[in-house]
Amino acid sequence: MFTGIIESIGTIRALTPKGGDVRVLVETGKLDLSDVRLGDSIAVNGVCLTAVELPGDGFWADVSRETLARTAFVDFKPGSRVNLEKALTPTSRLGGHLVSGHVDGVGEIVAREENARAVQFRVRAPAELARYIAMKGSITVDGTSLTVNAVDGAEFELTIVPHTLAETIMADYRPGRQVNLEVDLLARYLERLLLGDKAAESSGRTGGITEGFLAEHGYLK
Repeated sequence: MFTGIIESIGTIRALTPKGGDVRVLVETGKLDLSDVRLGDSIAVNGVCLTAVELPGDGFWADVSRETLARTAFVDFKPGSRVNLEKALTPTSRLGGHLVSGHVDGVGEIVAREENARAVQFRVRAPAELARYIAMKGSITVDGTSLTVNAVDGAEFELTIVPHTLAETIMADYRPGRQVNLEVDLLARYLERLLLGDKAAESSGRTGGITEGFLAEHGYLK
């Protein structure tokens, strides 16, 4: 679990195809790794990854096909900046909201506008996530816990203060940028509970990531 309060901006240093998926090296910048052990979780742009190697100034992690299919990880390349947060501990302050690190879908920045010293963004979510996004509710964008200021269909607005712009990668956002979205945990579980007995019925969902998907995005030669 995470809070959505970003601790450091890191940098993708390597993306290596490995056994059909990808291994990534993340340089962690000012993130304190002194208490991080192999197997610990670190959120990278809101994606919960497991540290499998700790070279000293960062960590290696494996990125599964499921993660490649459901997140904006496919847009990363060496040099990409990313938001980083270590997992919660029992004594952590919950400064944002409860974040699982399991991305629900990929959104798109559709507008950016200066608003006094802040910046206002309009983000388009996938249509299937719109019902989970509420005015003044919480949403996670690339791992950052944010408050929704307005909602219009599948689009929502965010007002980002100077501190958040300085401490996250949001200053880099421009229209057309793809971002990882995680909706509020409570909204997801509430919907499932409201299904009652129908929750046990198969939805018949098929598909997912394929060899073709990996090849198209340069992960397979």
